[in-house]
Amino acid sequence: MLFVPIGLIVVITAVDQLTPEDMHLGPLLVIAPALTAMFADALLTGLIGLLSEAAEADIGWHFGALFTRNVLFQLLALAVLSALCVAFCVMRERRLRQLAKVRSVAEAAQHGLLWPLPERMGPLQIACRYLAAEDEAQIGGDLYAAARITGGVRIMIGDVRGKGLSAIGEAALLLGAFREAAHRHATLPDLAATLEQSVTRYLADFEPTAEAGERFATALLLELPDEDHIIRMISCGHPPPLLLSPTSILTVPNLHPAPPLGITGAGPDAYIVDVAAFEPGDTLLLYTDGVIEARDADGHFYPLQARAAQWNRANPAALLHRIQRDLLAHTHGRLSDDAALVALHRQLDNNHRHRHHGRVVT
Repeated sequence: MLFVPIGLIVVITAVDQLTPEDMHLGPLLVIAPALTAMFADALLTGLIGLLSEAAEADIGWHFGALFTRNVLFQLLALAVLSALCVAFCVMRERRLRQLAKVRSVAEAAQHGLLWPLPERMGPLQIACRYLAAEDEAQIGGDLYAAARITGGVRIMIGDVRGKGLSAIGEAALLLGAFREAAHRHATLPDLAATLEQSVTRYLADFEPTAEAGERFATALLLELPDEDHIIRMISCGHPPPLLLSPTSILTVPNLHPAPPLGITGAGPDAYIVDVAAFEPGDTLLLYTDGVIEARDADGHFYPLQARAAQWNRANPAALLHRIQRDLLAHTHGRLSDDAALVALHRQLDNNHRHRHHGRVVT
């Protein structure tokens, strides 16, 4: 882009020297430093300003009017404008440095809150995606976490009321409570009750009076044993997962949903554990309502189940990449709510690999 102001200086200078003496194009040289200030730093802007000054002086020398009041005034005006452009660049660069520092702190805080899930945990291959609705935000009110326990893995995906940065407080509470309690409780109902108590206590202390009873969080808790090919699930008002099999069959496990967290203060007896088969080669797709409630220009919801069925053989990372790209195309690049996706793939064990290749196992 630097060739544009330089080219303007050359063209204006050449044309001005070829035109009659009563036609003055030299004042147009102010365009060069003003244009440079839009994309370059203070040093380059100053150099273009000096080059413009030299071109104006050359025009005045060519016509023998360098020391006339008209040319001297034009040189002074050009110098003042160039100085203002340089000052603007200095202030802009200072603001950009401040913004970069603030952004780096915000990114560090957001990464510290929502840790990326490991690619592998036991027999599971894992991938995750987060799409924040607010510009410059990387997380919001949606959340996910995983914990390795004895003989298996526990996963949580959730969605607190609200979106964007204003919902981070509740999300941080729920993530911290899960990471602390996931290893301590033997059963999912006990874990769900502990999370319910944590959210209820938080809301009792910090919920605004005007929003009493309106703050809550949905969550889906899963337990995936290493040896048993099953999933244990508790849904606290959260959308059910999708189970993708290599045989192009897409099923939605039937769940008995409990109320969202932070509403009832219920104990372990209020939660029902649902069990579904999760065979080697299957992929479990977890998501928040920001995915299925995303609308296109005509108001149609995103058809997650139909789209995911097309990519049932993709690995978790490829599956989420395709869904993310398709979701953003559906909404023309703008989400109205935060969206989170987690894909869990149970890898084939030795027996299934041998059967897959047609060999006899002894």
